Amino acid sequence: MRTIGKNRGLARLADADGHFRMVALDQRPPLFDAIAKAKGITREQVEYSDVTTAKRLLVENLAPHCSSMLFDPNFAVPAAIDLLPPRCGLIMTLEEHRVEETAGGRKSRAITNWSVEKIRAMGGDAVKVLAWYRPDADAAVNAHQKEFVREIGEDCARHDIPYVLELLVYPFLGSANHTADYVESPGKLPGLVIDSVREFVKPEYGVDLLKLESPLAANSLPARDGSTEAKAAQKEFDAIGDICRGRNVPWVLLSGGAAPEKFERVLDYSYAAGASGFLAGRTIWLDAVLKNFPDRAAVSASLRKDGLGVLQRLNKLTTAKGTPWKARFPAFTDIKQEGDFARAY
Repeated sequence: MRTIGKNRGLARLADADGHFRMVALDQRPPLFDAIAKAKGITREQVEYSDVTTAKRLLVENLAPHCSSMLFDPNFAVPAAIDLLPPRCGLIMTLEEHRVEETAGGRKSRAITNWSVEKIRAMGGDAVKVLAWYRPDADAAVNAHQKEFVREIGEDCARHDIPYVLELLVYPFLGSANHTADYVESPGKLPGLVIDSVREFVKPEYGVDLLKLESPLAANSLPARDGSTEAKAAQKEFDAIGDICRGRNVPWVLLSGGAAPEKFERVLDYSYAAGASGFLAGRTIWLDAVLKNFPDRAAVSASLRKDGLGVLQRLNKLTTAKGTPWKARFPAFTDIKQEGDFARAY
């Protein structure tokens, strides 16, 4: 049974019907790259003001149309916390985007001078952490990642704030398709995704909501038309749904920059398996930045037309097919008289 704080926090992330229709703009390297490409410069030449300008445009144009947004503390908060509507939930990212790459896998860490305590103190509704994870990584690397996730879960429990965990499989250092950023592998192994979910739904990690990648590459996912290929694909999504249902952990899908129509197909499979929404970013807003930055008026116009069009289609699909999340508050059977609750909480 989730605590009052965690229930109310999750409710803030969802809409009134219990669907998570969330927009991510905590991206750092992907946005740096988009701005660099748009301006014809290198990533290293992207200025802080470029990033904050872009993030402010994203919040201004998209925040009124989603149930919650995912911010980072170093760019998004200074850029646009004043624009976030009161009813729009605030998820704050905790992990540093720079990871330690080793031959045996990736090690994550928190942003310097940032913590669960500070997220709660600033009024955040949830803490989000991305943990790069492969079950077949080096044992010491996986031990580090598990402890990283577990310690943050303990902090979230201490401060009674929901814990949103994002899991991403990644290519090993030195492999042919290695990249430091997330690019969906066309040959990804669904077992790696599914086994990662199986590990981190364990109660010891304290996760309240999972943000997951598709177990199968979005670009090769067949139409969900009842064909043999579609039924085989559905089994991979169903495996995730069964695991999460067994532990009472709701889950949503990340877009990974997939084309909108491809991501809608991912959601169609996911909703059939019991997913409750999405936490998507680049699929909604990347083109507006790539094609128009630094022309602010043009970026805004593109977001209002094309970006919002994508978001509205995702919202409609989620309302129609997503599994609503419902808060389950404690029964308070031990509260018999005045003072019992205040003393026990």
